Amino acid sequence: MPSRIAIALVTVALLSVGFVTLADEHGPAEYVGSYRWRSDDPAFGGFSGLEVSADGAQFWAVTDKGVLAVGRLERDAAGRISQVTPFVPVPLLDYQDIPIGGAWKDAEGLALAPDGTLFVSFEILHRVWKYDAAGTFRGPAGDRKVFSDLQNNSSLEPLAIDDDGVLLTLPERSGVLTRPFPVYRFRGGHWEQPYGLVRRPPFLPTGADFGPDGKLYLLERHFNGVFGFQSRVRRFTVTPDGLSDEETLLETLTGQHDNLEGIAVWRDEAGDIRLTMISDDNFRAFQRTEFVEYRLKE
Repeated sequence: MPSRIAIALVTVALLSVGFVTLADEHGPAEYVGSYRWRSDDPAFGGFSGLEVSADGAQFWAVTDKGVLAVGRLERDAAGRISQVTPFVPVPLLDYQDIPIGGAWKDAEGLALAPDGTLFVSFEILHRVWKYDAAGTFRGPAGDRKVFSDLQNNSSLEPLAIDDDGVLLTLPERSGVLTRPFPVYRFRGGHWEQPYGLVRRPPFLPTGADFGPDGKLYLLERHFNGVFGFQSRVRRFTVTPDGLSDEETLLETLTGQHDNLEGIAVWRDEAGDIRLTMISDDNFRAFQRTEFVEYRLKE
């Protein structure tokens, strides 16, 4: 999450100089559309993790304030999002059935298991917890001590689960520009750190999902100072020994979208793979919460 001071500086700059782009969009992904989601509820905003049903109609999202949102995406004849269910906050609870608060509440990643269990990764007090759709705590996913050496406020963001129920996660930062991101794998009730992911600056990982093709899709973000945010999506084949067959599917213009942090991958009626993403507005009035979609014709 970018610092508050940096974001405040962006506000002043954008108001004074307007919109500027620093990069050309490239990659095979085609832009479908964006939908700005609004609500007056004080709990609205800060969306960092996203899941979408196989038909693209239902979604689940978590926020930096430890809130779960469950709703539906209505679409027009062209398949673009035309309406979103009104926001109804569902507090994520702790093991005492009390809404999580303080440093415990910074939910970042979300993964939906085949049995309906929701796995949520948290960034400040590094851990992954299990929930149901009502926000009820269903236990920890393994021992959080494995994450104890990760940086504060730069740890677990992407979280994805495959069809076999194996979780993958990695931190937002690796500590050194030339150091790979450690990839953590949860299977058999235990976490392990079997391999890393080569870091390709200046982007940092914010979201991940396994697609219907079985590949891992990684959403990354670059905070380009006063000019705003730039996003990248890469795709990998997952093997027992690492991530291979790296492809860059999308690299957006700087400032083209807001702070995209959550990604869900599914296949639409035309047989195209859809990348549905949601932005984290950091609860700032000058930012926006938006769903953004791209498609891959393969």
